[in-house]
Amino acid sequence: MLRLAWARSSSKNSRVDPARLLSIVLLGGDNKPHSPEQSRDISGLTPPPASDKSPSLLSPRTSQYCFSMTSRASLSMASGSEGQGSPPSTPQRPPNRLGQERSPYLLQHAHNPVDWYPWGQEAFDKARSEDKPIFLSVGYSTCHWCHVMERESFEDEEIGKTLSDNFVCIKVDREERPDVDKVYMTFVQATSGGGGWPMSVWLTPDLRPFIGGTYFPPKDSGRRPGLKTVLTRIMEQWQDNREALESSGERVIEALKKGTSIAANPGETPPPAHDVANRCFVQLAHSYEEEYGGFRDAPKFPSPVNLMFLMSFWSVNRSSTEGSEALQMTLHTLRMMALGGIHDHVAQGFHRYSTDSSWHVPHFEKMLYDQAQLAVVYISAYQVSGEQVFADVARDILLYVSRDLSDKSGGFYSAEDADSLPAAGGSEKREGAFCVWMGSEVRELLPVVVEGATGGATEADIFMHHYGVKEQGNVDMEQDPHGELQGQNVLIVRYSVELTAARFGLSVAKVSELLASARAKMAEVRKSRPAPHLDTKMLASWNGLMLSGFARVGAVLDDKALLERAVQAAGFLKEHLWDAERQIMLRSCYRGDEMEVEQSVSPIAGFLDDYAYVICGLLDLYEATLQPEWLRWGEELQDRQDLLFWDAEGGGYYCSDPTDPTVLLRLKQDQDGAEPSANSVSALNLLRLSHYTGRKDWSQRSQQLLAAFSDRLTRVPIALPEMVRGLMANHYTLKQIVICGQRDAPDTSSLLATVNSLFLPHKVLMLADGETEGYLYQRLPILSSLTCQGGSATAYVCEDFTCALPVTDPQELRRLLLE
Repeated sequence: MLRLAWARSSSKNSRVDPARLLSIVLLGGDNKPHSPEQSRDISGLTPPPASDKSPSLLSPRTSQYCFSMTSRASLSMASGSEGQGSPPSTPQRPPNRLGQERSPYLLQHAHNPVDWYPWGQEAFDKARSEDKPIFLSVGYSTCHWCHVMERESFEDEEIGKTLSDNFVCIKVDREERPDVDKVYMTFVQATSGGGGWPMSVWLTPDLRPFIGGTYFPPKDSGRRPGLKTVLTRIMEQWQDNREALESSGERVIEALKKGTSIAANPGETPPPAHDVANRCFVQLAHSYEEEYGGFRDAPKFPSPVNLMFLMSFWSVNRSSTEGSEALQMTLHTLRMMALGGIHDHVAQGFHRYSTDSSWHVPHFEKMLYDQAQLAVVYISAYQVSGEQVFADVARDILLYVSRDLSDKSGGFYSAEDADSLPAAGGSEKREGAFCVWMGSEVRELLPVVVEGATGGATEADIFMHHYGVKEQGNVDMEQDPHGELQGQNVLIVRYSVELTAARFGLSVAKVSELLASARAKMAEVRKSRPAPHLDTKMLASWNGLMLSGFARVGAVLDDKALLERAVQAAGFLKEHLWDAERQIMLRSCYRGDEMEVEQSVSPIAGFLDDYAYVICGLLDLYEATLQPEWLRWGEELQDRQDLLFWDAEGGGYYCSDPTDPTVLLRLKQDQDGAEPSANSVSALNLLRLSHYTGRKDWSQRSQQLLAAFSDRLTRVPIALPEMVRGLMANHYTLKQIVICGQRDAPDTSSLLATVNSLFLPHKVLMLADGETEGYLYQRLPILSSLTCQGGSATAYVCEDFTCALPVTDPQELRRLLLE
């Protein structure tokens, strides 16, 4: 749609065709740009569908968020040696302006020979006063190809001088400023058909983009231009053809404003939930890969939003063939992921994605938002199936986050890099170096002969058999185009414990104990290796997602330690990322040199996802702890979200402050990708809050939001599976489960445990403890009429507070909830 809008605008109004203009700037004269198909032919990979929001991949192991050939003039990738980030061999230069920033990504560029500015008025004023175009570079600190472009180009003295003398250079951390990133990524995707990071865009002094791409190598390769050539051509065009550049930038923004508009027509209502949910299921089933689970063959992403939708679909279609298929797709995918190399079997947690269809060789980066969502997905699968393995994986994820991504303040860090220095030494970082193993290492670490094992097998023999470790390495060349993993092994469970035990004539218990002991020894070895870079930025939005993870898993498993960690996280958010004076969320804070929490000189105001994810986390935390203070703050935050981002005319929420003049597009994210759309999350937040507060306006607002996205939901619901869940919740009506009793009493705990044991996507849970002056009683006076029966804790299952007969027996409550 965006590309079509741009094409129409250009063909009708432009004196210079956009593709022609890009060709002039990048290639010069009449040279024809290479097609995207030619670019893809380099690796033989097809780019992922738009619904995954991933860029075109020219290497199986480039990050989803790191690299794409998006220019119509396709660019060459770095070679294997170029693809490694390495520390500078010369002393560091004095810091540029970025040295005053707190973002780990900006600080990575603080010693470049580039006159970098952070996004802000100082840079804008300089561009206008000196009448220079802006070079905008966007990335994030754990992005592999961002490291590559920095080392190749931004550390280059000649390129640095060219950039500094002829452009106003702005560096943006996409995780700090998603509003800026979304606007210019929309431009890059619309004008080139793809997108990714690092993102490179050239703007007029009034911030209109006119040329954009992603990774640029420093030098030309055949007919493919390097960054030096691109800069020279843009400088020439700025002098000789400036009017065309400026007018094309203006036209493309106007086209994008029309093409990205999302609004409900007057009187429009949400589409039929049943039809939309069925269509979403069919579309997911069509893309499902049966052998190893997941969607598409490769690269393969965890896609938690898809899996949560499928379980919700099953919950209302349990007796149908489609419902059974949805559940089978979900559970099989989760099992295969847990067995695969995408799951870190030694140090827990999940990597970003798998480069192959069997979940074996991952892109090794670990992101907080993946851990958060997968913890919820796995514990939901445990509720659905009762299979202990899913609960174990959920705990496993939270163990990793607690150990490696947690700040002493209670906050959570953003990510762990894929790249690190090899344990054997060397100055070049390699992707996965921290995580992989040589067969000889395993044999040296596990030499003991196991008593009673067939053929005098050692611990290493058993471990290597179970986890697919080979003497020559177990990574295919297709998954290792740069030779970084040659001779190395990525652990993947090849056999069940039962089969491994049978193979070596041992008991299942003995093999389980042996494997656990071996993993612990390997974890100790990992601690001695050079650790990957840790992005210690703490984002409100991702901390909100992680809050949900700890709250949901803690409640289901009745784990007090996990619930205490959730409460600590909520306390962190309120202390460090809530500006009580201005009544706004802040986007981010940072770990200081002394391990204290720091804020930037000019704190960034929160965006829509900061509010939506934190509100969802607070609602989950209330249901896990039944402490009403979290509901109260959730209500307060929802009021602020409505005030700051709601579109009163068209319905739905803008992603960022619609009054900010530096953000050219007022966007409403219409895709549930690696993170769910904040509008999708808000649809369900509003509905839940309306039941907790009695505010019908929030129920109506949820309907208005869904109506605004009607077209997208009707045509391609696979793009918004989380919003489809919100649509289903509106249609099926939330059950209000009210437990009357004292919070810590054993009979109350038994009823709560019954509720928490079940996957109930369309419910709200509340405690009526008799404190009639408390928050819930003040919001919902009807609670005063619900009392304990016979002196025992009592459960009421209601719809719009029309309640079934009260029950005191947990099994009777279970039956009632499953009706």
